Amino acid sequence: MPEDAHQMKLARGVVDRFDVEEQGQGFDLYTHADCPPGSGLGSSSTMVVALIGAFDKWLQLGLDPYETARLAYEIERSDLEIEGGKQDQYAATFGGFNYMEFRDDVALINPLRIPEDGVAELEYALVMAFTGQSRYSSDIIEDQIDNYEEKNMTAVEAMDRTRELAVEMKRVILKGRFYEFGTLLHRAWEVKKQMASKVTNPAIDEMYDAAREAGAMGGKISGAGGGGFMFCFTDFDRQHVVKEALAEHGADVVDFGFTDRGLQSWTRTLRSARRNGHVSGGEGVEN
Repeated sequence: MPEDAHQMKLARGVVDRFDVEEQGQGFDLYTHADCPPGSGLGSSSTMVVALIGAFDKWLQLGLDPYETARLAYEIERSDLEIEGGKQDQYAATFGGFNYMEFRDDVALINPLRIPEDGVAELEYALVMAFTGQSRYSSDIIEDQIDNYEEKNMTAVEAMDRTRELAVEMKRVILKGRFYEFGTLLHRAWEVKKQMASKVTNPAIDEMYDAAREAGAMGGKISGAGGGGFMFCFTDFDRQHVVKEALAEHGADVVDFGFTDRGLQSWTRTLRSARRNGHVSGGEGVEN
């Protein structure tokens, strides 16, 4: 699906849920995204969360973060029937470092208190690169669901082990033991590949192996896998070597940074474009 068509589908899902057109309320809606669908960075869910934030501000609904994230999940998974989990909607809404627990219909978002020095060290140790391949996660997730429902024990045990590794990662991050985090990241990637056959492919494997040979302790493809962005955990003096190795295998290394803010929305008092001598306002949203 072309990027514009995908964004239009997401926007239509939000508009339909709020039923503003049926109420006869007109509006102009503009969207912009820094990363394309299929990146593995949760861009689709972030777009839905941002649109909900704009409508929430405009209609003065007073949604809290949990309500916003749950509504975004319902629009994507139920209204639009896009396969996927819940973590992207909550990550986009809350922002920051969180340990997220999902049990049946209950979501618990626990902020992790990581010192600023720790955040800076972790940010510097991670190398992010675009693999050059985009994909929609729904196909991979459908395979994972099929494997689970068919009781494919390799896939089922991999899912259980992934949950255990998440707990271990939380523990070492809170204690500032980032070298252990790098090792756990590698183990998590090895486990993730057992969930579905489309999680990786020969080109991704070559990139990852090259990064490891250059000194990366661990890494993974973000999101469901199959393409999008790869990130690797490196030692201080090996970062530039890992970047070179990834670039030599066709990856595009990009700069990134952590943020402790999630959804932000505000009411604009001025618009830069003045038409017919009038200055109009509107709703702004950022994520």
